[in-house]
Amino acid sequence: MIWLSRCRSFVLVLCFFLALMNFPAADARIRRFKWDVKYEYRSPDCVKKLVITINGQSPGPTIKAQQGDTIIVELTNNLMTENVAIHWHGIRQKGTPWFDGTEGVTQCPILPGTTFKYQFVVDRAGTYLYHAHYGMQREAGLYGSIHVSLPDGESEPFQYDYDRNIILTDWYHKSTYEQAVGLTSVPFQWVGEPQSLLIHGKGRFNCSKLITTSLDAGICNVTNPECSSPFTLTVVPGKQYRLRISSLTALSALSFQIEGHNMTIVEADGYFVEPVVVQNLFIYSGETYSVLVKADQDPSRNYWVTTSIVGRDVSRDPSNTPPGLAIWNYYPNHPRRRPSTGPPTGPAWNDTAPRKAQSKALRARKGYVHPPPPMSDRVIVFLNTQNQINERRHWSVNNVSFTLPHTPYLIALKENLTHVFDQTPPPTGYDFLNYDINIVQPNTNATLGNGIYRLDFNSTVDIILQNANTMLPNNSETHPWHLHGHDFWVLGYGDGKFDPFNDPKNYSLVDPVLKNTVPVHPYGWTALRFRADNPGAWLFHCHIESHFLMGMGVVFAEGIDKVGKLPSSIMGCGETLGRHSP
Repeated sequence: MIWLSRCRSFVLVLCFFLALMNFPAADARIRRFKWDVKYEYRSPDCVKKLVITINGQSPGPTIKAQQGDTIIVELTNNLMTENVAIHWHGIRQKGTPWFDGTEGVTQCPILPGTTFKYQFVVDRAGTYLYHAHYGMQREAGLYGSIHVSLPDGESEPFQYDYDRNIILTDWYHKSTYEQAVGLTSVPFQWVGEPQSLLIHGKGRFNCSKLITTSLDAGICNVTNPECSSPFTLTVVPGKQYRLRISSLTALSALSFQIEGHNMTIVEADGYFVEPVVVQNLFIYSGETYSVLVKADQDPSRNYWVTTSIVGRDVSRDPSNTPPGLAIWNYYPNHPRRRPSTGPPTGPAWNDTAPRKAQSKALRARKGYVHPPPPMSDRVIVFLNTQNQINERRHWSVNNVSFTLPHTPYLIALKENLTHVFDQTPPPTGYDFLNYDINIVQPNTNATLGNGIYRLDFNSTVDIILQNANTMLPNNSETHPWHLHGHDFWVLGYGDGKFDPFNDPKNYSLVDPVLKNTVPVHPYGWTALRFRADNPGAWLFHCHIESHFLMGMGVVFAEGIDKVGKLPSSIMGCGETLGRHSP
């Protein structure tokens, strides 16, 4: 019995030291994952191409955890010739800003053949995402879902029988290399509309549209098991389903619908919202929603699930991209049994009214309202424009097109490396009185830049995102903007030019929805408010891959003196060459 007493004493001492070191005790939940990231030939829409997979999967494995859990992901980069980084989209990284996974902002990239360990706490329940944040790798298949459940004993303010997950993406046949080269070339080569829409990694391209030669024979094969049958959701008649629907499109805004069934929106970007019943869910890249769907239709047949492109702007017709199709399969019907009707036609691609209506309808759920501070300490206006700089096409914010430095901002700020990026603050507004957002502007003073916005710690900041005409006449695009490290209150949307004197009088300050990604509609504005209460350097950018590559983003820095010691694993590039250790 003496040895048993000593063992117990040892355990008590061990737990004491673990607590002092801020390590979780033995009963805490730690979710460990080992990921092998590599290229594999796949045919998600029947066209064979290289796809980035995680442990052989695209979409990658879903991370399921509980609020307060620690996530540990050991990622081995086996892409051979490419770096990589993974962003944990919607996870605020409180206390771990270096694991936000944003190459050039919070870390150096993960080099080929090396292993990097991400470790962070999921501090809030909800539906989130992870995806590549290096180059345009996200659209090559490197993405997945994060589901965080409530603590034991707590429940959502709605009922459901089953929980299902759907990720929506668009799909290009050209590689990300080809697209990036075209976007940075003279003359400019736009990526164009996607060839397919995928529902949870599955689609179907019309092979007759490919020019068949001896070189590409067999590239498109509709009998391939990967694409021969659509994604299927099997449901039990009479049951209620929670569908966690996310978008990680490279370009497209989407409409999602289930033939003959209503959907009730109950969660947006991890926050409960007042129930909104819709037939079409409009969703933008980077957004997540939970909708409730009752399996209450004729159970003797199956139904279509469809997704279609709604216009990013008012001039480009995306009708060459066919709708994405899946099957809502009533058990015990065969899952491959085709519905007896044709797929429903989605809303008109260029009708912006219902999209704006959905945006404005979202409100925080009663009993779960987190009211914003009544006033802000600072207002920053971001005018989104398209510009020509050194003969190349760019997207810009207040006429500055964002470029990443070689040394990540977080490291440079923490170690006071003032020479690695521009120390001049970028503009906080534009010529409001004289700038006409409805016409093509010369924007002759546009520049490239990598300066940052320094925010006072714990201050309240308002951001006004103002949309304008592009370099094409009568053309303004939808931009989904995503903020790293924070959630923000959506104070309002409006058409035309934001009026700084009158529009704030109509802000929603009682029950605004909290989000991390929000659309800015064509020729309109969106107003946000957030607390700069998370020490670190945080990216704020358009979530369209090509737009961010072309410069549509900014960086905020706050509370850098409160950031802990940086791990050497995030170093190894720029001024930190030779300082990396796993």
